Order: sequence, then C-alpha cells, then structure tokens
Amino acid sequence: MKDLLKDPKAFQELAKQKKPKPNLAKNLTNAFLVGGGICTLGQFIQNVYINYFGFEPERAGDPTTATVIFIGGLLTALGVFDRIARHAGAGTAVPVTGFANSIVSAALEFKREGFVLGVGSKMFILAGSVIVFGVVTAFVVGLISTLI
Repeated sequence: MKDLLKDPKAFQELAKQKKPKPNLAKNLTNAFLVGGGICTLGQFIQNVYINYFGFEPERAGDPTTATVIFIGGLLTALGVFDRIARHAGAGTAVPVTGFANSIVSAALEFKREGFVLGVGSKMFILAGSVIVFGVVTAFVVGLISTLI
C-alpha cells in the first residue's frame, strides 16, 4: 500500500483495473429510450398546441419548447429529474430538458446565499456558456447566409 502512495503511476494502474466497466449496450439503450420518450412527449405537446389551441404548425414549436423546459425545470426542483438522469444518462441531457436542469440545479444549489447573490447570479453558471455559444453561432450563421 505504501508503494502505491509513493508511485503515482502504480496507483493509477491499480485504479484503472478496479474501476467498474460500464455496460455500454444498456447505457445506449436507456439514453435512446428516455431521450426518445422526451422527444415523443414534446411531439405530443406540440400536437396539443396545434389541435386544441389553434397554433399554426410553424409556430407551435415555440410554446412547445417553453412547456418542455418548464416541465424539466419543475421535475428538477422536485428532485425527480436527477433520478431519471441517473438511469438515462445522456438521454436527458441532449433535449432542452438538460438545459432546464442545468439552470434550475444551479439555482437550487445556491439558494441559501439569497435570491439575488445566490439564485440570481449563480443560475447561469453553466447555462451562460450555452446561451453565449447559441447567440454567437446564430450571428455567424446569419452573417454567412446574408453574404451568400
């Protein structure tokens, strides 16, 4: 044991051997099913907006996205989203529900510091980079499409 503490390479090798191997097929299946389920729910919500609220199909995507983000945020606040994400992995991170989860999780983590300095300022720690990337990408794509 003392040799492992003195030799970092030996420790890394032992840790690599002891680390459990992930079940790739199970992880891929869970991510596919949960991510597909979230997208199916989104399609159902969009159909409700089109058929029952009279939205045009081209415009129904906006309230659908807002609704799915709200549901993801609510499930995060209730502690349900994290339990789903433990089994689904990337299946919950890829749709917009992952975005909602990142914002609400940060807000909940820092709520003890107050609403302004905690929730208000820390809410966009992770989501801020996503928003900046989206804005910059939209600007570049818009610029390219204008020039072409």
